[in-house]
Parts: sequence; C-alpha cells; structure tokens
Amino acid sequence: MEVSGIVRKMHTRADENGLVNYQLPVGDQLIDMSALLDKQITVSFSGDIHCVHCAKKTKKSFNQGYCYRCLITLAQCDSCIIKPEKCHYNEGTCREPSWGEEHCLSDHFVYLANTGNLKVGITRHVTDGISSRWMDQGASQAVVMLRVKDRLTSGKVEMLCKAHIGDKTNWRTMLKGQPDQQDLLALKQSLMEKIAPGLDELIQHEGLQAVSEIDSKVHQISYPVTEYPSKITSINADKTPEFSGVLNGIKGQYWMLDDNRVINIRKYSGYQINLTAANP
Repeated sequence: MEVSGIVRKMHTRADENGLVNYQLPVGDQLIDMSALLDKQITVSFSGDIHCVHCAKKTKKSFNQGYCYRCLITLAQCDSCIIKPEKCHYNEGTCREPSWGEEHCLSDHFVYLANTGNLKVGITRHVTDGISSRWMDQGASQAVVMLRVKDRLTSGKVEMLCKAHIGDKTNWRTMLKGQPDQQDLLALKQSLMEKIAPGLDELIQHEGLQAVSEIDSKVHQISYPVTEYPSKITSINADKTPEFSGVLNGIKGQYWMLDDNRVINIRKYSGYQINLTAANP
C-alpha cells in the first residue's frame, strides 16, 4: 500500500465493545490505520504544509494545522477554546459570532476520564456513545458528570472541578500502558459533593436550567495496541522528515513503533506526506 497527500487528524469510532478504530485522512482517501497494525510503515514528509482551514501553503503550522492568518482571525483558534471559562461571546467580541452561536451556545458536557491519570474535561458530543474527545485523549474510562447550557458555563464548572482534580492528559503516562481501573462513579460522587456549594451559586446566578446532573454509565475504551513502548522517544517530523518501523499500536492520536518511538500525527495536520505499508 502506498498513498500520498495532505494528512489530517485521525478519525475515531468505537465499536460495541469499546475498541477504537482509526482512519487516517490522506488527501481524498481514508486509510484504515487499525488494519496496519504489525505492518512495516514508512512515512516521509515533503516539507509542504497547507492550512487545514483555508488550504493555503504556509511555512509554519500553528495550533495543529493552521496558518498564522487563520490562527489570529478564526474563533476556533482563540484562547477561549483552550480556556472555556474565558468565552467572550456574550461580551460581543467573538471573532466569528455565527461560529460561536453554533459551537459555544449549545449544550456541553463535563466529564471525568482515566487517561493514566484522572482528569476532568468538557465535550459537546456524548449523546450517541463514546465521545471522540475521549478517544483523542487516549482515555480508557470516562463518565459524564453534568450537562450545562453553553461553553462559558462549562468552563466555570470545570474551574470548580479543577480545584480538586487536574484537567490535563500526561501523554507519556497515557502511552506507557493500560492504566489501572478506577471507580469513576464513586469518584464522580465525591467530586460532586466537593463542588456542590459552587454549583449552587452558579445555578442561582445562571438559572435552574444552566446545570443538570447526568446519570451516565462508565464507558470502557480500548485501543489497537499489541505492545506498549518501554521507553518513549518522540518523533519530530520537522527534524526527522522520514521514519519507518513496525506499527505496534495506536492510542489517542499517537502511533507507537517497535523501536519505542512515537509520533503525535495530529500535530502534523496539513502536512504533505507519503505513507507506505508492507509486511515486515
């Protein structure tokens, strides 16, 4: 197999057993990366980079695939995307009000996840099963805590939770192996008790419909991995534009090779690549 084209972040979908399947967009093709497990893959980056939004050629990629102009003009690249408590749509200063109306003024969900360390986070999509956000973060377990009315409110709730639990994924820990199981329902209940005073105050200010607890099951998620790296070395495609190895696994948006090297393929969205795969 050999394909060439502009690469994007991998698409994810979990089956009925919670096993994640990965498809890699390369040009106009979707490559079944899960089927390439245990294959010898060779990847070469041409050096050409195209913005994932406007498609213009750029010398440098920002924020996982954007050119500088899009970085400073698009609402989806604003700092409030990383820090939702700073959402400023209601202040009338959103870079793209129509984008904000679609993406920020809709229900969001606050969740707990086990990514090797316990973390809190927010997502917009969980109603039909396992959130793509959980899979992108390499979570092995996740449970929804709360439904909130919009992105700003989700950020305020997340801030309440962050006084007791972190909101970051340690990618090295995530790639070291399958983490120990956590009793997420018990941890959820404990956290809800800790943030109850802050939630009550938020509801008094925002209204009864602003926040509601969700009675959700714990989702179990697994990944196509035959062997985890014993010692992790990260591949920087800007410095190492060609690499090869047997694909031992995929977790989050990372590929794991048989020589303990890993690469965050999402980081190189918009890059022109050539990918080949064959039996080792």
